[in-house]
Amino acid sequence: MPSAPIRRPSPRPSPMPGFLPPPRRARTVAEVQLQSTLTCPACGHQATETMPTTACQFFYECPGCHTLLRPKAGDCCVFCSYGTVPCPPIQQSSPCCSNVG
Repeated sequence: MPSAPIRRPSPRPSPMPGFLPPPRRARTVAEVQLQSTLTCPACGHQATETMPTTACQFFYECPGCHTLLRPKAGDCCVFCSYGTVPCPPIQQSSPCCSNVG
C-alpha cells in the first residue's frame, strides 16, 4: 500500500510584511582592570600587583616594611582598601566575597 505524502505546514506569514527589526547593537562592557597599586599605610611603599579574578585577597604583606595589611572595615579586600583600583567584582558591580551570606 502506497503511503500518503507527508504534508508540512507552510511557513507562517509575517504579521507585518516588509518589517525588519532594528539591528542588534554590540554591548559595550567596560574592561575590568586587573592591575592595582597598593600603598602601605605604615611606610608608604607602593607596589603594583595583579588582582585575583576568582577570589578576594584578604591579606597582603608589604614588601617594604613587612606589615601585614588587612581590609579596612566595610571593604572586601586589600585592593579595595589600599589600592588605586577596586577588585574585579566591585568594578563589575557584582556581589563580592564579603557579601556572601
